Amino acid sequence: MGKILPILLALIGLAAGGGAGYFLKPAPEPEVELSNPCGDADADTASHEVPKTPAEADVESEFVKINNQFVIPIVKEEKVTALVVLSLSLDVTTGSRETVYLREPKLRDEFLQVMFNHANTGGFDGVFTQTSRLTTLRRALREVATSILGDVVHDVLVTNIVRQDQ
Repeated sequence: MGKILPILLALIGLAAGGGAGYFLKPAPEPEVELSNPCGDADADTASHEVPKTPAEADVESEFVKINNQFVIPIVKEEKVTALVVLSLSLDVTTGSRETVYLREPKLRDEFLQVMFNHANTGGFDGVFTQTSRLTTLRRALREVATSILGDVVHDVLVTNIVRQDQ
């Protein structure tokens, strides 16, 4: 009897826990109709695809990661007060990966010059991740990339940005 009592208590506890879980389970969530979650009548007839411009529709692209990060010093009164570390990728026409890697030293040099100029004009001060500041930087980087690689470059993507104050 002494050996049966612990087994019996374990079975009763297991049954009580299973019953409590069954009766206390949350109600199922209502299903949302994915084709029209807001219930607009006009949205049912509208296409859900984002329209592409003719240039986007004809051109396939791939992303090419620039191998190493860029380190940009922030200099105030002839002292380095911070470092900004950036990682970039290029959105290029499919098949242009090899061209990008062949021209990477020149790209890195020109990209660094653009980023140094951006830093010297205060682009990495304060709220440096502000949309207008990053848009200005991306535009300048895209112009440089296009001047080196030609029309194969669609965009320059900032994939990582960190500022380390000293």
